[in-house]
Amino acid sequence: MSIRFDGRVAIVTGAGVGLGRSHALGLAKLGAKVVVNDLGVATDGTGSSTAQADAVVKEIEAMGGEAMAHGANVTDAAQVKDMVDQAIAKWGKVDILVCNAGILRDKTFAKMELDDFAKVVDVHLMGSVVPTKALWDHFRENEYGRIVYTTSASGLYGNFGQSNYGAAKAAMVGLMNVLVQEGQKYNIKANILAPTAATRMTEGLLPEQVLDLLKPETITPGMLTLVAEDAPNRMIMGAGGGCFAECRIYETEGVAFGDDELNPDAIAARMDDIRAEDNQQIMPGAFAQTRKYASMAAEKRGIELPKS
Repeated sequence: MSIRFDGRVAIVTGAGVGLGRSHALGLAKLGAKVVVNDLGVATDGTGSSTAQADAVVKEIEAMGGEAMAHGANVTDAAQVKDMVDQAIAKWGKVDILVCNAGILRDKTFAKMELDDFAKVVDVHLMGSVVPTKALWDHFRENEYGRIVYTTSASGLYGNFGQSNYGAAKAAMVGLMNVLVQEGQKYNIKANILAPTAATRMTEGLLPEQVLDLLKPETITPGMLTLVAEDAPNRMIMGAGGGCFAECRIYETEGVAFGDDELNPDAIAARMDDIRAEDNQQIMPGAFAQTRKYASMAAEKRGIELPKS
């Protein structure tokens, strides 16, 4: 059965240009009604205009689809509520949220002003939290919701000069992990896209021939699978140039120390064992790690724990 979005309503933030525009068009081509959200700012977050969002709406309408533009600042709860209310008034519901809006203010940490750090974290993190909060009860009541957040290799792996952006993008993982657990019984799924795309944010950073390979249109198909009815849950999908992978956070098996050897020298001496990748595993939740350490510590000390 092919993936379609007929009868579904989607909100895509930062959808006036680049990756967001591609996402909005991709959803519309497969039948979704789309709210094209864009404040129309420059890459550093300055200025505003509705022209870009309006242009994407016209593209969608020209292909026979339905769309509306909204210039809500994604960090402003009142503006986002108005956007959600307008979408529900027009189409009766919202099913899908794609959080794509973002800005860059790159500098080394030594030269970065705290205001620039805070602004980037606000747009990326709170700009994902605020739309999600505006839709959360709606998704719960409808027992249906599909959410995609946008992270970056800068957050997952680091990138020189992007401490603000990297911190904000890493925060997407923590947000997704918790909302997956809280939304599970309401059929709300949350995933993350980690794109490498040729957009305004990457112009000047990569050679032209590489940018040609990394067009947003090579990434959007992956995003569409993450908001489908049968989407996976709690996946970080790396994407670029038509290539897709899963990014995972593992925990090594670890080493248990007895009370008589619990000191920094002993830990340093076993660092290779602590970091060994054999038998590493994915933790399904925070308490799984707690149980793991309690079990290891008890076994080391000959204590039998009650079976749960």
